[in-house]
Amino acid sequence: MNIGKKVIQQLQKEISKKEWKRHLKQLIYDEEASKSDRVQFYAPNIFMAKWIKTKYQEQISQLFEIENRVKPKIIISVKSDKTPLKSRKKQTNSEPKYQAKSTILNPSFTFESFIVGNSNQFAYTTAKSVAEKPGVIYNPLFLYGGVGLGKTHLIQAIGNHQISLGKKIIYTTFEQFMNKFTSHLRSQTMDRFREHFRECDVLIIDDIQFLTGKEQTQEEFFHTFNELHQANKQIIITSDRHPNKISGLVDRLRSRFEWGLMADIQPPELETKIAIIQKKCEIDGIDLNREIINFLAANMGHNIREIEGAIIKLNAYSGLMNQKLTLEFAENVIKEQLAEKRVNISIDDIVRLVSKELNVKLSEIKSKKRTKNVVSARRISIYLARNLTPNSMPQIALYFGMKDHTTISHAMRKIAEVLERDENFKLQLEELSNKINSGSFNTSQID
Repeated sequence: MNIGKKVIQQLQKEISKKEWKRHLKQLIYDEEASKSDRVQFYAPNIFMAKWIKTKYQEQISQLFEIENRVKPKIIISVKSDKTPLKSRKKQTNSEPKYQAKSTILNPSFTFESFIVGNSNQFAYTTAKSVAEKPGVIYNPLFLYGGVGLGKTHLIQAIGNHQISLGKKIIYTTFEQFMNKFTSHLRSQTMDRFREHFRECDVLIIDDIQFLTGKEQTQEEFFHTFNELHQANKQIIITSDRHPNKISGLVDRLRSRFEWGLMADIQPPELETKIAIIQKKCEIDGIDLNREIINFLAANMGHNIREIEGAIIKLNAYSGLMNQKLTLEFAENVIKEQLAEKRVNISIDDIVRLVSKELNVKLSEIKSKKRTKNVVSARRISIYLARNLTPNSMPQIALYFGMKDHTTISHAMRKIAEVLERDENFKLQLEELSNKINSGSFNTSQID
């Protein structure tokens, strides 16, 4: 059995059956094109190739290293991209003779491709400072924030900048760090493990929150941290929460995280999210009109990875079905994703946000009061409840104490009329939708 098949078999043991059947089962190893430092795989389509690269590339590379003590670069292409071996050799020979030692980073994650807004300005500025002066200021750098907000993009941008200067970068998730630690511990090769992680210029650890309950791994990471810090090597860490909120984190690690600088990333505001989608479309060569972009920004939540997945899905469906990308088509393609989000949004959430944003008392929105500002706030709440929650019109009518669904239908028509003629009102509704979908608002009662 060749090494590629061994690695794939081992990977199958380490991941869920669902993930294996959905993605990895169709991965094909090209033994002829693979070398000790460069391994070629083929996926059935570009969407799957991109998914496997993002989620499993590093894990596959580590499994190869365990097998033959060399950590290769993993190439995952689409089957149709397969080129003759001679052509590949020619391309390989034209590459620069010297390359900085590094684990795999996404080359598209640069500071230039990162969209800056109010929600991430501080984190961006801090990351750029660290990239320019690693080990000098803000060591360690601890970035924290929700899933899909750009933490990984920023830390890999630091890594890519340092690679361009010929530095050795180690990028890994904490889960991969732990798996590698366990493998080397089992095989009694801890000297190789320590050499790998401690002889670098920059160590980047993603998703440190998964260290909860991993006492032995925390102990090893603590010593790795100390070695690198004493040698003025840069340490960069990300988490989905502040260190004080990570349960099971030993005090001495928490105190070391606080030695440097902590920067959080908040969910992006609507304008930033629109700019991010436009940038993603530009990079991937996907043509979406402004109407679809605004729809995605307002309705897809704040997880940029999910939005990127939706963009790729729209483009793939459009091409396969030979269908023009229209708003109606986009809504139909991603309706299941939107339905999942709506289940988690309540009418209470919507009414509280509208109350706060429009400065109208919550009790007035739910009352029979007919003043202009109250009626407007009530109609907006009804419109958002109908579009952002799974509730039917009779259910919404019951919530607002109305006789039947005809009153809800009337409110929907009135809002639709205003949307047709008032662009500012349309933008206001999109901003409210964005805040609701992102969950980035304070839902404490305002009354």
